[in-house]
Amino acid sequence: MEMDVPFHSSFAGRSVFLTGHTGFKGSWLAIWLQQLGAYVHGYSLAPPTQPSSFEVAEVRELLAGHYECDMRDIDSLAGAIDKANPEIVFHLAAQPIVRTSYETPRETIETNFMGTCNLLECVRRRAKPCVVVVVTSDKCYENREQVWGYRENDAMGGHDPYSASKGAVEILVASYRRSFFGPEDCGEHGVKLATARAGNVIGGGDWAKDRIVPDAARHLAEGKPVPVRCPWAVRPWQHVLEPLSGYLSLAAKMMADDDPQWCDGWNFAPETGDDATVCDVVETFCRAWGQGTWEDMSDPTQPHEANVLRLSIEKAIARLDWRPIWDFHETVVRTARWYRNYYSRNKASMRDACLDDIRSYATAAGGRESLCSSDVQRRGAAA
Repeated sequence: MEMDVPFHSSFAGRSVFLTGHTGFKGSWLAIWLQQLGAYVHGYSLAPPTQPSSFEVAEVRELLAGHYECDMRDIDSLAGAIDKANPEIVFHLAAQPIVRTSYETPRETIETNFMGTCNLLECVRRRAKPCVVVVVTSDKCYENREQVWGYRENDAMGGHDPYSASKGAVEILVASYRRSFFGPEDCGEHGVKLATARAGNVIGGGDWAKDRIVPDAARHLAEGKPVPVRCPWAVRPWQHVLEPLSGYLSLAAKMMADDDPQWCDGWNFAPETGDDATVCDVVETFCRAWGQGTWEDMSDPTQPHEANVLRLSIEKAIARLDWRPIWDFHETVVRTARWYRNYYSRNKASMRDACLDDIRSYATAAGGRESLCSSDVQRRGAAA
């Protein structure tokens, strides 16, 4: 099914402030935005892993601005935003790992909650029109282990500190929207504020610890069995380009008109029935890799992680005309191919591999081949 959003014209020549640009999802979004002709100003800590997608895809040279700073430093953040003078803000910076949040709960909550608060304060004090998309997580919902997908109006919650921080961010954003950025009054204040909640995102370039795909790639590259902590846990797996296309769709709609319906929370996840267990991911990944096995390392004493988690995307389909493009098999195969290429090429630059996936995704979406056209690339070249 085609997606109607004219990406090639929505972002060309616009200043975009992207937090978390040195991370996995952030580096992919930086590449895509630059291909769409945007001037991307990134604000984040240094790349969180070694290697990192930011470094292997050589993202730094695509940026109009690059700041390695902490979201908790509001003065540095305000200065960077003032220099960028953005029309669009994508907030992805976070401590993103559930198990890490058990080890550093306070730092996780400070980074995720207060970092977002600082961003919203900078936008409020700046008092200039802009579109703001705050990215949270599927784990923002109070998980009751239900088999049906959570809808955007379901209760926020969180068993672990990470999930709690993301649920709290959703409540914080709703509070700022009601208090300062009322959607019905955006003609007066000019700020359009929304949140985006994605499922379990995979794709080339993620090397975070305690994530199944990076674990699989590392172990297979070394010829070792893949250790699996929760083999039967069900997750809404999706390629990194799927939620990013959702964020772009949402931002494009918000830029296009002042309809208050866009200033809300939005789920971006696979189609109903296209989720899978962790062991399904590993087995498909091994087949795509060409070899490999996995071993059950489940431990009843390990920190709690949800067994079942699904999101409903009915709202995004009906209102944004957005829906996922690549199914589970395509997602895992493309991800395995990316990592296999990285390790077989002696760790050479992977930007072309990222661009190939972006072009393939755009073509599969239909009607958006101009997404990466050379004229857009020229208009969006970093100053």
